[in-house]
Amino acid sequence: MGRLFGTDGVRGRANVDLTPELALAVAVAAAHTLAESDRSHPPLAVVGRDPRASGEMLEAAVVAGLTSAGANVVRVGVLPTPAVAFLTAEAKADLGVMLSASHNPMPDNGVKLFAAGGHKLPDDLEIRIEDAVEANATTAWERPTGAGIGRVHDLLDGADHYVQHLIGTVPHRLEGIKVVVDCANGAAAEVAPVAYREAGAEVVAINADPDGLNINDACGSNHIEALREAVVAHGAHLGIAHDGDADRCVAVDANGDEVDGDQIMAIIALAMREAGTLTGDTLVATVMSNLGLRLAMSAEGIRLVETKVGDRYVLEELRASGLALGGEQSGHIVLPAYATTGDGVLTGLHLMARMAQTGRSLAELAGVMTKLPQVLINVPVGDRTVGAGAPDVLAEVERAETELGDTGRVLLRPSGTEPLVRVMVEAETEQTARAVAERIATRVRAASPAA
Repeated sequence: MGRLFGTDGVRGRANVDLTPELALAVAVAAAHTLAESDRSHPPLAVVGRDPRASGEMLEAAVVAGLTSAGANVVRVGVLPTPAVAFLTAEAKADLGVMLSASHNPMPDNGVKLFAAGGHKLPDDLEIRIEDAVEANATTAWERPTGAGIGRVHDLLDGADHYVQHLIGTVPHRLEGIKVVVDCANGAAAEVAPVAYREAGAEVVAINADPDGLNINDACGSNHIEALREAVVAHGAHLGIAHDGDADRCVAVDANGDEVDGDQIMAIIALAMREAGTLTGDTLVATVMSNLGLRLAMSAEGIRLVETKVGDRYVLEELRASGLALGGEQSGHIVLPAYATTGDGVLTGLHLMARMAQTGRSLAELAGVMTKLPQVLINVPVGDRTVGAGAPDVLAEVERAETELGDTGRVLLRPSGTEPLVRVMVEAETEQTARAVAERIATRVRAASPAA
């Protein structure tokens, strides 16, 4: 069996790659793996989902798997991924399950797992779950019967509990801030507008009417065109876009110009340092972050630690080093004092709080960082490993790195969730970055043509 887990859970096209049978098997394996240390009581699992249609089917399979393994289940319904992590910790559950493919198109779905405390799984636990899934395909396991079968309960006020938690973290009320929030027709449709309003902002919500089919469809953090237009049309101070499961936050300023995760991290880092809460004056980011972030933080006396791509690697570094802020350019921002994972709504609240506190516009705050021109090409491939590791591809990367020298950089990596190889190039000019990136992308396509 190949690895089931990518950078963020088990993903695939629902009912094709990610079948109910696989979801059930992963749930059983997770229950046995994550709750095996204490069998003095039945394991407890929290299960949530985003609103995509296939989530109903997969939720049924996951709940069946968990209860068949003797776990009691609390269903929380449609909620953001960070809300499920929060409720997993609050309930002192043994594990949490979120059914979502995040920013991916509607036909996809995923199974994201949280350990006790609402923390994402380290690699070794994922491997143990994968091994258990494979073993269960051929080996019977002892099934509970009678009173040993798990029970299912629905939590009806999970959204309210989560929103109140978020509001309690805000360092400054948001009165005077007008925001347009793009909910991606996803899991943030209910909680994001409510949280922002209750924190004091004037809110215009768009793409907040999920029907199970329209999640991430030309909206949300990967498609901010409608948000740009709405911010200008409504005369708002800013716009905030979430993805399908609301663990991301990107923004646009009053002019409609994008403010990405790197810039948001820079803004929040300076706010936290001023408040004395930026532990070790250190920010954690991934290798995908723009070189401009490192330069800006260095100028401000803030150290930048880099990790592999994936917010769970940022989380691991934050926990291991006891640090207070980290994230990704894509908008996964982690504030460990308040959340165990990236939380888009939490990030939006703290970004607006900084605006309200300083009286400065988002464009002015984001000006602390100058982004180096960066070009990212997502190349569809038949095989991610071949596309990223072919000799011709590696030779082209080496040639590009020699050309750019200290004035830029190249990052080539296979996606952990999609059949793509990501080619990222930074250079002094966009023209140079695009030319180099296209050259490498051409080699990748030739090495492993998409099916």
